[in-house]
Amino acid sequence: MKIEKDSGSGGWLSSRSGLALIGFLGIAGFFLWEEHKAHILGILPYVLLLLCPLLHLFHGGHGEHREQHQHGDGDDQK
Repeated sequence: MKIEKDSGSGGWLSSRSGLALIGFLGIAGFFLWEEHKAHILGILPYVLLLLCPLLHLFHGGHGEHREQHQHGDGDDQK
């Protein structure tokens, strides 16, 4: 007698151990959020201020305004 496993049934996360892990991580995340909410929300304005220079650098740097000029179209709009 040959027992065949259905390999396309959703993978490891839909197994019993996967569902138990998801449940455990959800409960642990809830308690971590409840215990450290004041610390996380208290530092959030400083994190946003520190992210501003990084966003500025990754957006294209200082003073680089990208204007789109259309050359050679024959549509000169002035």
